[in-house]
Amino acid sequence: MVAMADREQDGDDREPDARPEPAAAEAPSGAAEADPGAQLEAARAEAAALKDQLLRALAEMENVRRRAQRDRDDAAKYGIAVFANDLLAVADNLRRALEALPVEALEADEYLRNLAAGVELTERQFLAALERHGVRKFEPLGEKFDSHLHQAVFEVPDTDQPAGTVVRLLQAGYMLHDRLLRPAMVGVAKGGSSAPGPNGAADGPPASPGGRIDTVA
Repeated sequence: MVAMADREQDGDDREPDARPEPAAAEAPSGAAEADPGAQLEAARAEAAALKDQLLRALAEMENVRRRAQRDRDDAAKYGIAVFANDLLAVADNLRRALEALPVEALEADEYLRNLAAGVELTERQFLAALERHGVRKFEPLGEKFDSHLHQAVFEVPDTDQPAGTVVRLLQAGYMLHDRLLRPAMVGVAKGGSSAPGPNGAADGPPASPGGRIDTVA
């Protein structure tokens, strides 16, 4: 009996067994969840920014394409400018050869007439070939002086033409499509009334000899 009592006493003296404590309840998150409306607005703003960037990139690509196309067109139209300008001397010499033949000699010499006819035919064919490639000859004799197209070499006083009229042609001019390839070298009437302008009013005196606006292709 005493032994059993001692065992019971020893059992009472032992610390109670450790039991797992119940899990503490999870604390609510301190950061409040974002407002769905605010998230939607942010997404919309981001989408608008990306759309704007896309439209700008597409517009830039279109501009680059148009510039490249314009450069290709200009190269196709005006790429022969240097070559065509070198050929103008040939046309000038053909014309000088015809003008150097005396009328009396042509009438008296059949061989010379045939030679002149051949040179004239060559000149026509040469100018026609130039025109097929956009090179056009112009001779402004009797027209109003235009500093964009003509180069005044000298002035001619006391003429029957109004001041500012082209009365002498030293060298024909040439256009390459809508651009000036070479200005016409001319002599301009001086004195008298001014030549009427496009609107019917008299314009001022022509540019000083040699003066023109450079618009060469």
